[in-house]
Amino acid sequence: MSDARCPHGTGRRPRFELADIVHAHREELDRCQPPSPEQDRVLRDIARCRTAELGGHVDQCAHCGFERPAYNSCRNRHCPKCQALAQHRWLERRLERVLPTHHFHVVFTVPSELHSLCRRHPAALYDLLFASATDTLLALGRDPKWLGAQLGITAILHTWTRDLRFHPHLHTVVTGGGLAPDGERWIATPRDFLFPVYVAGALFRGKLLASLQDLFRTGELAPPDDCRQLLDRLYRQRWVVYSKPPFGGPEHVFRYLGRYTHRIAISNHRLLDVGLDHVTFATKHGAKTTLPPVDFLRRFRQHVMPPGYVRIRHYGLLASRNVATKLAAARSLLNRGRLSVRRRLRRRHTDDWRALMLALTGIELRLCPRCQGHTLRRLPLAAARSPPTPHAVRCAG
Repeated sequence: MSDARCPHGTGRRPRFELADIVHAHREELDRCQPPSPEQDRVLRDIARCRTAELGGHVDQCAHCGFERPAYNSCRNRHCPKCQALAQHRWLERRLERVLPTHHFHVVFTVPSELHSLCRRHPAALYDLLFASATDTLLALGRDPKWLGAQLGITAILHTWTRDLRFHPHLHTVVTGGGLAPDGERWIATPRDFLFPVYVAGALFRGKLLASLQDLFRTGELAPPDDCRQLLDRLYRQRWVVYSKPPFGGPEHVFRYLGRYTHRIAISNHRLLDVGLDHVTFATKHGAKTTLPPVDFLRRFRQHVMPPGYVRIRHYGLLASRNVATKLAAARSLLNRGRLSVRRRLRRRHTDDWRALMLALTGIELRLCPRCQGHTLRRLPLAAARSPPTPHAVRCAG
């Protein structure tokens, strides 16, 4: 694989790609464990992404004749090649909703005893995780003992560890304060404290298990054989809720959301070595893991979301129904005498993906890499077969 600069990315092409592993080992994986329809579609899309199978165009320099084929993306949200522009466009749409205050990062984790249920009923259990975690934060925020105000929350579902094991957890970005019930005051938290994590953990446990029992009782979920013993164990143990160091301001929140919102289980840049019998990839703090290719794909495949499942959600002040009312009131209170978040972050909206890449990364995709002229033009694949000028250089990058 060429190490040239990737025309669709933000740096240099990774040496290995997930698509290569899918091509080489997909059939063996399916023989060992047939995929669900959604898993089948994801792996098929990843294998075809930015190949001639999906069609595309050619960037051709009108001056020197340089040509570079550029094939269409699959746009699957699980594909490691297709997240950068989607992520930045999402951030543009969310920018006006980032409040100019400090924020907290709180993580809610599903106990390992519930992993088998999550695998069998992913949408139902993930919904419980979203509802229980955010209800916990909103309830504590409303309680005058802790704050007495309505918070703003963005919640992002991840299902993996760095070595691709199944580990459903929810990252929440929480405003460091909230709008008072009368809508006339912003009540701020201390900059280094939101709620006691043991209080949040106990409330989260109670809400999720109560909702889970309701689903068992109504027959919406089939209870496991050891249901009573399972619930007893879960009620007795301490549930993991932890708060990371608080964000310093809206710029920090914006950068964090940029890293987390469209993150998938593994990126191509984390692949360190790929062979016929192994895949080695970076994990955490400079460590790495090596797996047989089929085991690697099996781990990756378990993080495919149910069809249409929304894994980024907003609550409290950031809920859609509150954007024009409570969120606007909170922004007005916080912005008195300050620059708006949009002006401070100095982002520009554009529908042109090449202009967006230039604004975000400094990479000019209209610039010919051969003659350095702004002379690249986009042509259909067939049209680029005309003879180049005598000094043309053809590139199959």
